[in-house]
Amino acid sequence: MTDPLSEFRLDGEVAVVTGGAAGLGLAVADAFRGVGARVAIFDPAASGDDGYPVDVSDEVQVKAAFEQVVQRYGRLDVLFNNAGIAIRKSTSDLSVDEWNRVVGVNMTGVFLCAREAARHMLAAGRGGRIVNTASIMGLSGGGLYPNISYQATKGAVVNMTRALAVEWAKQGIRVNAIAPTWIRTALTKPITESTDLLRRIEALTPMGRIGEPNDIVGAVLFLSTRASALVTGHTLAVDGGFLAQ
Repeated sequence: MTDPLSEFRLDGEVAVVTGGAAGLGLAVADAFRGVGARVAIFDPAASGDDGYPVDVSDEVQVKAAFEQVVQRYGRLDVLFNNAGIAIRKSTSDLSVDEWNRVVGVNMTGVFLCAREAARHMLAAGRGGRIVNTASIMGLSGGGLYPNISYQATKGAVVNMTRALAVEWAKQGIRVNAIAPTWIRTALTKPITESTDLLRRIEALTPMGRIGEPNDIVGAVLFLSTRASALVTGHTLAVDGGFLAQ
């Protein structure tokens, strides 16, 4: 009988992690290496031998970086499509430039990276796995503070995940997403440093706490490996029960 834990391995495979210089991306990149993958980090702040300073909203940069990875390693198996930003302003105060900036990273960036990854996966004929980072804010209206551009783009990621999964299923590319709750990272620092707001979030969460980057690692590993071989088009909430209410 095959060791069930071997289904969570990525030995000999190549993974790209966007937004991988810190936070969720860094935690997942470390986990991918721990299960045998070679990892490339796409991030404006990326450095080192495996770092590619990529703005995911820039088509030219995205295409060039994927080509470099495939040329270097000879293959591409996994994309953790994780780069994201937030501009938390009331809708009436949000400028079009600010709206477009969030859309560029959170929605167009997800599309560009998924498209380029899939082009290489399809050309190789081995299939692949794409995991997008959505959010509980893509599946709810929020309400604790205004965040329209983030919520709209994360909702788009949820449905983009479904659409790409259906489009590429027969070619062996599985596309899924995670929907995290608030995770303690630089992105959420203004929230986690507000004692009153943090307490309100904890009170609204059945498990009574926000997340840490390592809390999402298991979900991403599951969706990125053979362990989830029959799962595609799914958005997996990692939210302490927030959306179950």
